[in-house]
Amino acid sequence: MGDTGELKHLPLEDMHRAAGARFGAFAGWSMPITYPAGVMKEHLHTRAAAGLFDISHMKLIAVEGPQAAAVLSRACPLDAAAMIASHARYTFFLNETAGILDDLIVTRLADTRFVVVANAGNAAADTAHLRAVARDYDCEVKPLDRVLLALQGPEAALVLASVGLDLSALAFMQGTEPRPGWFASRSGYTGEDGFEIALPPAQAGAFAQELLADSRVMWAGLAARDSLRLEAGLCLHGQDITPEIDPASAGLLWAIPRSLREKGGFIGAAALADIIAKGPREVRVGLRPEGRQPVRAGALLHDEIGNPAGHVTSGGFGPTLSAPVATGYVPPGLAAPGTRLFAEVRGSRIPVDLHPLPFTPHRYRKG
Repeated sequence: MGDTGELKHLPLEDMHRAAGARFGAFAGWSMPITYPAGVMKEHLHTRAAAGLFDISHMKLIAVEGPQAAAVLSRACPLDAAAMIASHARYTFFLNETAGILDDLIVTRLADTRFVVVANAGNAAADTAHLRAVARDYDCEVKPLDRVLLALQGPEAALVLASVGLDLSALAFMQGTEPRPGWFASRSGYTGEDGFEIALPPAQAGAFAQELLADSRVMWAGLAARDSLRLEAGLCLHGQDITPEIDPASAGLLWAIPRSLREKGGFIGAAALADIIAKGPREVRVGLRPEGRQPVRAGALLHDEIGNPAGHVTSGGFGPTLSAPVATGYVPPGLAAPGTRLFAEVRGSRIPVDLHPLPFTPHRYRKG
């Protein structure tokens, strides 16, 4: 998270500085990494009550017009026309070799209007990509200027209701526009129940203060967001999924209905069908290192006699488990839970056992 030049700043940066945030560079933004409570308390408070994350580095993109569904169904392995209003889907932009350019959430708000939530580092490229696809369609692609806050944890719905934003009718992966210029979805990146709320910057500070006045709510930074998503087995684009990694290898085919894989029509469909037919050369797995030493991204994996056996893409300490956790890629023949491999960490070989994902159960509100 080192500085890489001129960074963008969150609209609520002054609030974070007043709260004592420690900042770092991430995806071209100056982001709150931790607050005085520290990553362990922020993580555990989110699991027990409600953590408030400022994720305004992520981008909302409106896709509107008579052919909006056709554009999204071409750009993503998604049947956008079949989506029900207020429902959201996890999906991807793929390249022609089925590599993941970005992972996204697409929400249908009306017959001719969708909202796409894109990752920070890919926001400009995603907008350009969508506009290129939309060039031959009756459709407009419009980036939105919003603050995006994520309230995550088992108390999130009750906290929102207490400040006059009752979203309890939403189930996981549903979205709505509760106020003019606002967008809210029951979704998140922690494995917990929670909400992501986009609102005009002029209204964001007062809303955040309202939430923070509740003793159940605590600011949580990027470090806790990362440890929470890692325990939940969720992918980070740029590490666990990249333009060189396809959904089959990443274990994400559940996001693409079989009928759609067979029908095709989306960018990368032929390449993905070929990968599925032949089987991926490596697959994403969960890893539980022995002992207390975290195994970080980039560590190489070996089998018991020292043969190369893959690599780690994300790793750290899991506060909920009070133990290190990691994810990485291994050959399919070594992917069975319980398989023991060894991670190379500063000249030492740390035993790691393959573990089913997620490490902690998801607690989404299904309906």
